[in-house]
Amino acid sequence: MPEPIRVAAVQLTSGSNHEENVERAIDLTRAAATEGATYVQLPEYFNYLGPAEGYPEVAETIPGPTTTRLGEYARDRRITLHLGSMLEIGGVPGKYFNTSVVLNNAGDVLATYRKAHLFDVNVPGTRTSHESDTILPGERLVVAECPGFRLGLSVCFDLRFPELYRALALMGASVLAIPSAFNDVTGLAHWEVLVRARAIENHAFVVAAAHAGTTAEGIATFGHSMIVDPWGEVIAESSSDGEDLLVATLDLEQVARRRSQIDVLRLRRPDLYGSGFGPG
Repeated sequence: MPEPIRVAAVQLTSGSNHEENVERAIDLTRAAATEGATYVQLPEYFNYLGPAEGYPEVAETIPGPTTTRLGEYARDRRITLHLGSMLEIGGVPGKYFNTSVVLNNAGDVLATYRKAHLFDVNVPGTRTSHESDTILPGERLVVAECPGFRLGLSVCFDLRFPELYRALALMGASVLAIPSAFNDVTGLAHWEVLVRARAIENHAFVVAAAHAGTTAEGIATFGHSMIVDPWGEVIAESSSDGEDLLVATLDLEQVARRRSQIDVLRLRRPDLYGSGFGPG
C-alpha cells in the first residue's frame, strides 16, 4: 500500500523582478518544508511574470543558474521541488520555451516538460493574448518518477485539454500538476470547475499552484491555488489575493480505490475515439 505524502502548493505574486521572485519562492518553499511537505510546487512563470521585452534577460538553459540555486535548496531540505515553469532558451531567435522543471531531493533535474498548449485567445472585451508570439510549443508528454508517486506534468492553459490528462493517467500518473498564472477573468468563470474535472475524470490528485494579484504592468491573475482529491473534493484552496501556502497530506491509496470503483481507464473505447485520445 502506498505511503501518504505531504505536498504543498505555493501561491506567488511574482512580477518582473527576477531576484525578488526567486527569494519569495525560496521563503515559501522553506515554510512548506517546515510544515513537512516533501513535494513543493511553484506556479507557472514563478521567477518572472512580466513583459516579453524582459525575456532575453531572464531566459536560461536547463540546467542553469536558477535550477542550480533552487536545486541546492531542494538537496538541503531533501524535498522534491517543482519549479512550476520558467523561460528556457529556445534555440530560435526571439522564441523561448515555457518549461516546467522538477528537481529531485538530491537537487538534480528529475524531469522537464515544455508547455504544449499555448495561450492564444481572443475573448472580446476581456482578454487577447498570443503566447505563441514568443513561446515555442513542447512536443512530448512527461510523467516524473517522484518518491512514492508518479507525477503527470502540465502547465496552465493545458488545463483546457482533457485528453492530455487522460494520457498522463494512462502513463501511470496518480498526481497531476497544474502550475498556473490563470487570467483573472477566465479564472473566475472556469478555474475551479476545470481543476476539479481533471481530478474526477482520471481519479487522480491534482496540485495546482497559481499566481495571484496584478503586476505593475497590469498582468492580472486569479489565484485560488488548489489541491483536489481523486473524487473531486477540494482538500485545500487559497482565498488570498496575495501570497499563500497550501499544505495537505495525500492518501495515494485513494487513487487505486476510486479507479477500481469506477474504472474509467479500463472502460474507455479508444476504438471509437480515434488515435488522438492517448494510448490504447
